[in-house]
Amino acid sequence: MEDIDAIAALQDPVRRRLYEYVVAQGREVGRNEAAEAAGVARTLAAHHLDRLTEAGLLESGSRRLTGRSGPGAGRPAKVYTRARAERAVSLPARDYRTAAELLAEAAEQAGLDAGLCAAARRRGEALRGSAAPCGDLEEAMAMLAARGYEPHLERAAGIPGAEGAKEAAGEAAAVVRMRNCPFHAVAERFPPLVCGMNLALLEGLLGAEGPVRARMDARPGECCVVVESSKNNID
Repeated sequence: MEDIDAIAALQDPVRRRLYEYVVAQGREVGRNEAAEAAGVARTLAAHHLDRLTEAGLLESGSRRLTGRSGPGAGRPAKVYTRARAERAVSLPARDYRTAAELLAEAAEQAGLDAGLCAAARRRGEALRGSAAPCGDLEEAMAMLAARGYEPHLERAAGIPGAEGAKEAAGEAAAVVRMRNCPFHAVAERFPPLVCGMNLALLEGLLGAEGPVRARMDARPGECCVVVESSKNNID
């Protein structure tokens, strides 16, 4: 019942807006910032943020938001981030995670990586259906968001590949990173197998023959795959 109670905490529309905002930032968020983003008073935001923390959906801490230390730096403020615990509800009870882990273990021991990736690529193509390959990063982000990857655009120097030419020309290179991996629980136990499957799935979903491509670029706390384009699609 604990997971049901936690998810039920999101029924309140203000609380849900606050939760979604904190999750989308991928960093610690203070009460003032969250209140402004949700369009509510700070005291109301604080109440709902603390309720979300009690429900186990957020984690809280404290730090000085001024970036200064020592006398005159101000008191530490309460900040919130998404809780690391995973919540799921199934009625009646189901245990797909155990089945997935057993299948992944068997596939890894049998050396079925190539076959799994081929099946994942076909599934991605089937999910895309008759639609053309993704034409730009904006379209890719919408597709990834619909599948729960929580994509966000990151501009950075030194990104390898076609984007490097843009850096030389003074343009901002961009990749789409994803704050959530839908296969996180199984990927933690079988990273090469599941991350390779994930990459193949996204290659099929996005369309390997299009201008948008997926590649491995693992980073702690995020999906192991990033998506990039050979052209600057988002200003």
